[in-house]
Amino acid sequence: MKRLLSFFLLLGIILFWSSCRNDFEFSPSTGGLEFARDTVYLDTVFTNIGSSTYNLKVYNRSDEDIVIPTIQLENGTSSFYRMNVDGTTGLEGAQEGKFFENVELLANDSLFIFIETTIDIESLTSSDFQFLYTDRILFDSGANQQDVDLVTLVKDAVFIYPNRDETTGIIETLTFDVDGDGNADETTLQGRFLEDSELTFTNEKPYVIYGYAGVDEGDVLTMEPGTRVHFHTDSGIIVTNGASLNINGALSSDQEVLENEVILEGDRLEPLFGDVPGQWGTIWLFNGSINNSINYATIKNATIGVLSEGNQAEMNDKLTITNSQIYNSSAFGLLGRATSITAQNTIINNSGQSSFAGSLGGKYNFTHCTIANYWNSSFRQFPALLLNDYIEDENGATITNDLVEANFNNCIIYGNDNPEFFLDDRGSVFNFKFNNCLLRFDNDNLLNTGNYVFSDINFYEGNIFNVEPDFQDPFENLMFISEESGANGIGSTVFSSQIPNDILGIARGATPDAGAIESIVFED
Repeated sequence: MKRLLSFFLLLGIILFWSSCRNDFEFSPSTGGLEFARDTVYLDTVFTNIGSSTYNLKVYNRSDEDIVIPTIQLENGTSSFYRMNVDGTTGLEGAQEGKFFENVELLANDSLFIFIETTIDIESLTSSDFQFLYTDRILFDSGANQQDVDLVTLVKDAVFIYPNRDETTGIIETLTFDVDGDGNADETTLQGRFLEDSELTFTNEKPYVIYGYAGVDEGDVLTMEPGTRVHFHTDSGIIVTNGASLNINGALSSDQEVLENEVILEGDRLEPLFGDVPGQWGTIWLFNGSINNSINYATIKNATIGVLSEGNQAEMNDKLTITNSQIYNSSAFGLLGRATSITAQNTIINNSGQSSFAGSLGGKYNFTHCTIANYWNSSFRQFPALLLNDYIEDENGATITNDLVEANFNNCIIYGNDNPEFFLDDRGSVFNFKFNNCLLRFDNDNLLNTGNYVFSDINFYEGNIFNVEPDFQDPFENLMFISEESGANGIGSTVFSSQIPNDILGIARGATPDAGAIESIVFED
């Protein structure tokens, strides 16, 4: 009996103590919230394209459990922002993502607010094709109200995308002569051919391309100085049989802004995506395209920066690329297949495979170019420069094609692996020459391995091996060389006289440097 009485007495004490606890009682917020920042800057977005997700951390530094009566966007249901508070989307209907009630926050705890936006610039007032859109997150109201600002720069753009059949949901695909038999072939590449009115890209607005923009036979796509082109995932440009691409950039006075250069990159404008490889497809110069030229262009973050195929026997080169830069390609920076390319004052760096690959033979002439690769050497199997004269078909048979010529004059071919060029000869004609170049190649390990033929014919005097080019920061694509560079003064005036200025417009002297940029004095 005593044990039973003791049990009930203990139970009563526990129940009484529990009823007096305030652990699960929340007091209204009194305006003492703290925030990780007072303004959330959502990086630049294109009109009607959703942003990345940004976060704001909110702290309750007090020893009291509190409830925040309301968290809302100042612009209410008309706001272009949307929020998620600790995994919830708030009230239903038009107020979803805009308005939250009675948000609980434990003592000395925090919560996350996730913020996104999709903004229609046509509904705003803008005179220069961009608009600074703002709103505020309001916490509580009246005397206890606190706020955090939201800021986003919105850009207008010219959008090029394939048509969609609203009934079937099928997206338009490109049809062109793939196999060269004169008949149009249906492909699975989503995209469409550019209309006549779309064949000149200007610097008035950026261009955003979804899918592949095709240049049809007889058409020429021209990009004027200062043009900005942004590609969505799995997008690019295809220049078909009898068509041409002319990228006509110009030297810029500001090397950070590059106001006159044509820049081609992905459509994610946030700094986080500034150097992410593989964001889009390629510029594909299809077999049969003609008179393609690229001058003062920066091509970055593609899968293959430029893919040039076929036409190595034509009188005019398939592609002439000058004063241009190709960076952060997840596969190849510049890939040629049985084609003809002339490159001058061109820099290619940081590629998942090779920065330049001349495959299945062809005809290549590179002068005052920097072909480098500082991609993580543990994750790439190819050198900065690759030349071969064959492919293997689906049955494993080897098909060869002549490497008519591959001349590299006053060039830097270097990287963070060794060797940084590979010559794979399986045919009858395999002609190459390196003149006055800085090369990374370990002679002791690879001499006479079967794929390399060293002679005075292929390597004239003037080449320097395995001396650091002393790039400023090749991992960040800063390819300036110092006066201590192994490339300093090794160039031949025979070739520099053909290209008297470097990629920055600086005159080459009597003792020119190898590579696309003359040496400078680095500032501490």
